Amino acid sequence: MTHLSTLDWWVVGFFMLLFVFLGLYFRGKAEGGLAGFFLGGRKLPWYIAGVSMVATTFAADTPLWVTEKIAQHGISGNWLWWNMAIGGMLTTFFFARLWRRAEIITELELLELRYSGPVAVFLRGLRSVYLGLFMNVVIIGWVNAALISILEVFFEIPAQEAFWFCMAAMALVAVYSSIAGLLGIAITDFVQFIIAMSGSIILAIIVLNLPEVGGLSGIKNQLPAWRLDFFPQIGSGSDLAVGTFSLSAGAFFSYIVLQWWASWYPGNEPGGGGYISQRMMSAKNEEHAVYSSLFFQIAHYCLRPWPWIIVGLAALILYPDLPLEESRKGFVFAMRDFLPSGLKGLLFVGFLSAYMSTISTQLNWGSSYLTNDLYRRFFKPEASDQHYVMAGRIITLLIMLVAMYSTAQIGMIDEAASFLIASGAGLGMVLILRWYWWRINAWSELSATLAPLLAWALLKFPLKAYLPESFYHQNGDFIATVVFTSLVWVLVTFISKPTDAKVLENFYARIRPSGFWKPFRKEGQKHQASGALFGAWLSGVVLVYSALFALGSLLFDDAIESAAWLVALLISLVSLRYFMKKGALIDKKAS
Repeated sequence: MTHLSTLDWWVVGFFMLLFVFLGLYFRGKAEGGLAGFFLGGRKLPWYIAGVSMVATTFAADTPLWVTEKIAQHGISGNWLWWNMAIGGMLTTFFFARLWRRAEIITELELLELRYSGPVAVFLRGLRSVYLGLFMNVVIIGWVNAALISILEVFFEIPAQEAFWFCMAAMALVAVYSSIAGLLGIAITDFVQFIIAMSGSIILAIIVLNLPEVGGLSGIKNQLPAWRLDFFPQIGSGSDLAVGTFSLSAGAFFSYIVLQWWASWYPGNEPGGGGYISQRMMSAKNEEHAVYSSLFFQIAHYCLRPWPWIIVGLAALILYPDLPLEESRKGFVFAMRDFLPSGLKGLLFVGFLSAYMSTISTQLNWGSSYLTNDLYRRFFKPEASDQHYVMAGRIITLLIMLVAMYSTAQIGMIDEAASFLIASGAGLGMVLILRWYWWRINAWSELSATLAPLLAWALLKFPLKAYLPESFYHQNGDFIATVVFTSLVWVLVTFISKPTDAKVLENFYARIRPSGFWKPFRKEGQKHQASGALFGAWLSGVVLVYSALFALGSLLFDDAIESAAWLVALLISLVSLRYFMKKGALIDKKAS
């Protein structure tokens, strides 16, 4: 390990001890039953909950992935994830308050609050294992694989040695996660995110000032213009250009019009879900839940990407001979080759921080499902709070052990990951409408869960021989799966019996959503104003994109373009404030 000096190792050691200390310090706060252990006692202020969301989505591989997309498509390649801001803002204004108002421990607990009958019970048990264990260890496997590849490049060590280094890091995370509970994890996330982002910003400044790069003007002069375009090129067939992120009309339609609401996968659950809903449910009150999600969307899409983008562009100049399939390594090479002693250790800690914040959340989140929705619901329903907290800690460590095995089988994980993403196409609308339409029932959600699996199998095997390659290149398989799944769940909804009326009455009285609940809405009951919610959502979407591109235009010294985006930003801010006052936060008493 020749790339870190003694000073660097002192920096690494100091911060590792700090993270363990934080876990031990917050141990007492995690003893207050499942709500204390998994939701921090529902006392998180918006800035802690929001930063924790951002930190969790900042995995070790995120800057490397952005670097790879820039090498392949330029800045516009980031639209592969920028499109998700539309769904993220939907969660902020339509669902954040509802999740907090539900007063549940996990999102799966909602199933029996919203639905009735054996199917609701079956769904809760099935998803506790599917999400809490199977899906969770796949995600942890991705994150571990990224850290292993970083260690291989940075320290020039064999994969086996990097694997055991990574396993030691995960064991450390599992220990402090099982001790600290969500409050300790969230506070540690806050510290880890500051370190990770500070390191990324420092690296961006250093590479920009290298003579070979010559600042942002040097990047503009040395790279072709298409690499600096903010928007993808839309075309079809032979019209598609090489280089810049080019989308067929079908692919563009699926990204911008369909994917943000129709597709379900971890970190992008329509209507909130996973660790996003966990953080919203852990907020002090409903208003803090909204602001935590709003902060997350702004920080995630507007502020965080630009240091990575700058390093990714600089890496194209610094390592022009790096093969495209290895382009993601450019970020690690820049970190290894140009950071001085001390700062190199700090940025390495930044990568470890990004890794640890993601892993700690995944372990705690997965344990919450297996403890609350499997063990407590089906095996030990009458135990004490202390018993469940201890069970949660043990399950956290067990998930870690399974994740170690899954990481060793990383080849199979890549295939599983592709399958899991494909199998969520079309489920999203049911997860949205279950809050806003009383007729959605447990059979609706079960059919929407299973239908994409059938569509995936048909499109991958028997139908593939009869469909042209262009069908798949233009995201035709995704669009077809969404249409098929939608037809299935709508049909199933109307041929199956509605949820028990008493369950629906209790759900509406507790949640008070807007939408199609007239049969269960009593006179005088308040609910969120739909028009204000839509106005706030659209204003928020404009705000995110205008802030993102205003900052980018300012960085690249485009005065006219930055002025236009700044005007759009100011208008969206005024509009957002108006709609939030008008109705998005209307129920002040509840918050």
